[in-house]
Amino acid sequence: MAFRSAVITFPGSNCDRDLAVALEKVSGTPALRVWHGDAELPERLDFIGVPGGFSYGDYLRCGAIASRSPIMRAVIEAAERGVPVLGVCNGFQVLTESGLLPGALMRNAQLTFTCRTAPLRVENSQSLFTGGYEQGQEIMLPVAHHDGNYFADEDTLDRIEGEGRVAFRYLDTCNGSRRDIAGILNHAGNVLGMMPHPERAIESDHGGSDGRALFESAVKGLVAA
Repeated sequence: MAFRSAVITFPGSNCDRDLAVALEKVSGTPALRVWHGDAELPERLDFIGVPGGFSYGDYLRCGAIASRSPIMRAVIEAAERGVPVLGVCNGFQVLTESGLLPGALMRNAQLTFTCRTAPLRVENSQSLFTGGYEQGQEIMLPVAHHDGNYFADEDTLDRIEGEGRVAFRYLDTCNGSRRDIAGILNHAGNVLGMMPHPERAIESDHGGSDGRALFESAVKGLVAA
């Protein structure tokens, strides 16, 4: 059976096409496009992508309004059933605002927009998303955000660290994130939120391909299953 993925588009999304292209290039099957106002997801999905951008103009808080969109109720239900969900940048913010991931993304500590390639370390290579990497592998992925400063209280940080739910960690001071966290998993391991953009690093001609393994790992794991 062909791999079936969907990418959500909100008003203000600007990385939805990049995410859809990455999924198609790796899986060979076009991603289905889903509008934020839809109440239901397509049937039999293997993977859901929540893209980067500036949903609803980042009004109120980044991701806050998008997290209340009709489609997010269906995304939450799908995630609770075990469907893999990847939230990138603004998508990470949406996932925290919707309660699928703990913590919050605040204004960068330097109070400026950061747009560059950032060095990361793979902290968990055992998840569906990160199985294509080696534990401790250092990779380079683009970042482009103004509100990527991950915050959670110390008890929450200790818990996600202890449960191996930190997927990626910055190797430099990127945005002030607590414990340099760049991406985290939910307790079940089927939801990943990350500020760096793996979908922008799938082809060497575009400056790097370190993000490709994330999509290959997910597609391979899901097709094999």
